[in-house]
Amino acid sequence: MRVLAVSAFLVFSALAQPLPVSTPEKEGFSAERLARLHRYFENLTSTGERPGAITLIVRNGRIVDWRTYGLRDVENRLPMEKDTIVHIYSMTKPVTSVAVMMLVEEGRLSLDDRVDKYIPELKELKVYKGGTVERPVLEDPARPITVKHLLTHTSGMSYGWSNDNVSALFRKADPLGAPSLKEFIARLAKVPLAFHPGERYEYSVSIDVLGYLVEVVSGEPFDQFVEKRITGPLKMTDTHFRLPEAKRARLAKIYSRREGKLVTERGLQTGGVPYGGMGLYSTIGDYARFAQMLVNGGHLDGVRLLSRKTVDLMMMNHLAGLARPTIGGDDANGFGLGGAVRIDPAKSGRPGSEGLFGWDGAASTYFRVDRKEKLAILLFLQWMPFDAPTLNLFETLVYQALAD
Repeated sequence: MRVLAVSAFLVFSALAQPLPVSTPEKEGFSAERLARLHRYFENLTSTGERPGAITLIVRNGRIVDWRTYGLRDVENRLPMEKDTIVHIYSMTKPVTSVAVMMLVEEGRLSLDDRVDKYIPELKELKVYKGGTVERPVLEDPARPITVKHLLTHTSGMSYGWSNDNVSALFRKADPLGAPSLKEFIARLAKVPLAFHPGERYEYSVSIDVLGYLVEVVSGEPFDQFVEKRITGPLKMTDTHFRLPEAKRARLAKIYSRREGKLVTERGLQTGGVPYGGMGLYSTIGDYARFAQMLVNGGHLDGVRLLSRKTVDLMMMNHLAGLARPTIGGDDANGFGLGGAVRIDPAKSGRPGSEGLFGWDGAASTYFRVDRKEKLAILLFLQWMPFDAPTLNLFETLVYQALAD
């Protein structure tokens, strides 16, 4: 009986791992140097600077380092665990972008297609030229919004974060407060574009629009398409747009600091609407499977979502040719189809490969894939505002431990 019990435990343990497990040394990492990463996050969480964190490193398709630190719930002293569920917010965007590219591969969409071909509500969108919030002066766009404009945040749309009049009009329309994706589009159609499509990069609700586009083109609800075509086949069993009640005990709280005190945050609320730009919950193990699929060139464990050449296309800089072909303050990154792509490692000031691809989430979650090094790296915090310094340092601490 004891042998059977041990065998059952080993089988369960193997199934519980999102990817095969190896050791740092076998996959070209220095265990001694990885200890620097561990010490940093142990100190960060033990001092209360950040309540909790999870780090995960995959190389050659095998987990070489996976650690949890601190607490997912400070008030109830609940630890951060490997199966802790978090709000990944904008890390939903690469998932949505893969859904779009699957439809492109099937010939049901083209990157050059006009978006209003599928979403006629957006046909009358105008560009803000001047005037006031009460009396805006508008003009016709120089060109229609395409699928590629949405994938690359060059559509002219906004997030309403700035102090300009377009942002004020966005906030007035409140598209992200809509009770459905269809109503989201109806509200968004009342907001003028900040600039002519294709002129520049501006982070926006573009990929939220793509979620609805997938729904229209596929003929099925967007969340069901994602589950049926992406998270289901990849066995991402804890990735949901609407978190089941039975899993809520595993959800990490989001924290911030106000006047020196640690406080919980409501975070960004979706009202259960499956927004393509911000709607998903996930675990780091689940998302590692998605990241490994990209490292592999579109497939994992016998399941192929995309061709290798489509993944190549996603990881090219699609801002080339614009007046500013980069994003961020250091101009180290361009933008591919649904994620940032490292085009100048020297400008980043951090070790890493040209072509490094990935994105982040508002509550300080991070993933990058480095196909040259056959590497996927992930860090999950639940902290607002977005903690770029910690995420950037994590990147450095991973690469400094790469020995071979």
